[in-house]
Amino acid sequence: MRRSSNYSNSSSNNSKKDSSKLSSKMESPKLQTRTTTSTFPPPHKTQLPMRYQTQLYQNPNSAKSSAASPFCRKNVLIIIFILLSFLFVSIYLISLARRLQSSHAVQLLSEKGYGIVIDAGSSGSRIHVFEYTRGHISAAVDLVGLESATLRKKPGLSSFADNPPLAGDSLKELLEFATQKVPKKEQSKTRVYLMATSGLRRLDENVREALLTSCRDVLRASKFLFHDKWVSVISGREKGIYAWVSANYALGTLHSDPLQTTGIIELGRASTQITFVPEVPPPPSFKHTLELGGKTFVLYSYSFLNYGQEAAWDSLLESVLTGSATAMVTQETEEGVVIHPCTPQGYRWSVEEGQHHAVSISTGTHSPVSSILSQGNFSECRSAAYSLLQKDRDACTYPKCAIGSAFVPELRGNFFATGNCYYTSEFFKMPATTSLAEIVDAGQHYCGQDWTQIQEEHKGAEEKELIKYCFSTAYIVALLHDSLGIGMADERVKFTNKVHDVPLDWALGALIVRLNEDVEQSSPVWWTFTVLVLKGLFLVALLGIGILAIWFVARCRRPQLTTIYDLEKGRYITTASRGR
Repeated sequence: MRRSSNYSNSSSNNSKKDSSKLSSKMESPKLQTRTTTSTFPPPHKTQLPMRYQTQLYQNPNSAKSSAASPFCRKNVLIIIFILLSFLFVSIYLISLARRLQSSHAVQLLSEKGYGIVIDAGSSGSRIHVFEYTRGHISAAVDLVGLESATLRKKPGLSSFADNPPLAGDSLKELLEFATQKVPKKEQSKTRVYLMATSGLRRLDENVREALLTSCRDVLRASKFLFHDKWVSVISGREKGIYAWVSANYALGTLHSDPLQTTGIIELGRASTQITFVPEVPPPPSFKHTLELGGKTFVLYSYSFLNYGQEAAWDSLLESVLTGSATAMVTQETEEGVVIHPCTPQGYRWSVEEGQHHAVSISTGTHSPVSSILSQGNFSECRSAAYSLLQKDRDACTYPKCAIGSAFVPELRGNFFATGNCYYTSEFFKMPATTSLAEIVDAGQHYCGQDWTQIQEEHKGAEEKELIKYCFSTAYIVALLHDSLGIGMADERVKFTNKVHDVPLDWALGALIVRLNEDVEQSSPVWWTFTVLVLKGLFLVALLGIGILAIWFVARCRRPQLTTIYDLEKGRYITTASRGR
């Protein structure tokens, strides 16, 4: 019994120990970490929720990966700072390159200098010597002593068509004048330009080139800075653009809103030029884009050839002799006598003069002319002038053609009426603010005067000029009001040839435009190389930003390995997760 009792006690003790071990095992809330040498069996599915993550598996190959997330979190501000620094350095380099380019232009444009423009017109050549101080932009030219630095010499270059070498010799007196105006130390740096106009445009190309070559030879041998390309024949349109630049330089509007600039209506001898900034860009044939002083101006610019005052005067005489103008004259005349409505009463045309013009007419038919009767009548003269301005109207391909068959947009803004518009108002001693209504009054009075009275009032004036002022007043009104639509009392138009003592000569505008072009092309090789190096450094800095950004993203986005035990599948699964 005792043995049995001992056995019973022993069994009871063993049972308690086993029960204690089992209870301990069943109540353990933790799972042992899996290692490569552990043989601990997986937990039972009743002890853990399904897909419960048991550990973070540290793979020897993933040590670097596990450090990626803390690295990104701790150093993100430093990385952002480095990226921004690279960006700012890049911006600085490119801005420095641009400033260097601009500073070179400023250096060239901040020195005092001289410029020479020779206006080679049809009746003579005029030299302009400009003294200037170039400002912070290329259009800033401070002119000094313009009136005393101009000299004209007749005849024009076209008169040497039969003997081209003499054309260059005709410039020597003008160049000698320039050497007296430009200090000796400045002469080798002073640019000289020769720009020929309508006189040479009418010549045969071979003759024209021979005349220009003669001029180049003389200018090349002068004391001034010269290149062959600085001798050229410019168009009437270019003259209009240069005159527009001159006017707006004098007004100081080249740096303002383009729509605040002032337009130009230049009534020349052979042609009329109109240039202004329209509200809507004009058709390509009439459009010119001008880059000046860092601004872009889209201009309407056109030269109306054969619509200048002298050309119109000749056309009127032709129409009188062919009978087209007499249709507007109510007075009947004897056979062989024609009426000229635009010359003062009492002026006598010689028979020889009438016959000379009669045989020179190339179109139309006419009866033999024995004499021309002057019958000054402003209204009839104005009607005849308007008919001249509307010539070839049938060939217009635009919705509206103001002059001939050419398109003119609606005039906007202020205008300067220059050339013969100004000379006519000056003859009648009218101020710049003269209205077209006052021009009409002056024309009616002048046309109605007797020729003898006119000669008495204007002693010393040339006869060939006096007979044209009746026509010039009528032509101005027909041009500005009847054709272009400017009101009789409109104050937008100023009759002037000068603004703030600066002559509105196209030569000034030509100098300003050419100085701009020369500055853009005058950067030396070493300066250009410096700018290229800075731009290269800018590209390298941008490349560095890109490489650093890619490295940082790759560093922070490298995957980490995480091991979980999938109770449904009954095995461990290794998955990749991104660093946070």
